[in-house]
Amino acid sequence: MNKETFTKELENIGIKLNSTQLNLLEEYCNFLLEYNQHTNLTAIKNKDQVYLKHFFDSLTIVKAIDLNNFHNLLDIGTGAGFPGMVLKIVFPNLKVTLLDSNNKKINFLKELADRLKITDIDFYHGRAEEFCQKNREQFEIVTARAVSNMNVLSELCLPLVKKDYYFIALKGSNVDEITQSQTAITKLGGTIEKIIDFYLPIEESGRNIVVIKKEKNTPNIYPRRYEKIIKNPLK
Repeated sequence: MNKETFTKELENIGIKLNSTQLNLLEEYCNFLLEYNQHTNLTAIKNKDQVYLKHFFDSLTIVKAIDLNNFHNLLDIGTGAGFPGMVLKIVFPNLKVTLLDSNNKKINFLKELADRLKITDIDFYHGRAEEFCQKNREQFEIVTARAVSNMNVLSELCLPLVKKDYYFIALKGSNVDEITQSQTAITKLGGTIEKIIDFYLPIEESGRNIVVIKKEKNTPNIYPRRYEKIIKNPLK
């Protein structure tokens, strides 16, 4: 996906970028590929794939929700900033927190933010269940992109969502996984509000966006320690 196709496809989903945003994304792409030569941030090695599989894919969240109407967002397992850093560039109204257990990726994001002069953004190196100890139910939007299966992901993310707000998971196409997570989501205080199915342009790979509304406060026993979550996922 070259930049021209990128901008056209974004307009098809209701996003029109200004020249400043396009320049920031271009610098982001260049710095990512340069940094990736000495630190493993992504398996993607060329610019067209960054624009398709990282930038455009991150921004498909607008199919589910209008981020202009929210104030803060937490991206769990952000990696090299997808979707959180991309969303911050396109929706500067958001105060964004980027969380990842890999400190090399957090260091990259800090350098990137300095380079792009992005402010009103926080970084946290650690696990979501640790972060939750001091930040429980503080975020209007919590998002995660293909980090883990929905049972595990829901226990890590939903405790951080404010009541009446949203956890939005950006997933590959796997309806069975989503269906099997419904009981776990209910235990955590959430309800699946909608599932959006679509195909990524050009390569036509399937995607699901799962929108979960936090209708009740999450019981304090969740999230459990990560070892317990993995060993015995909620069912």
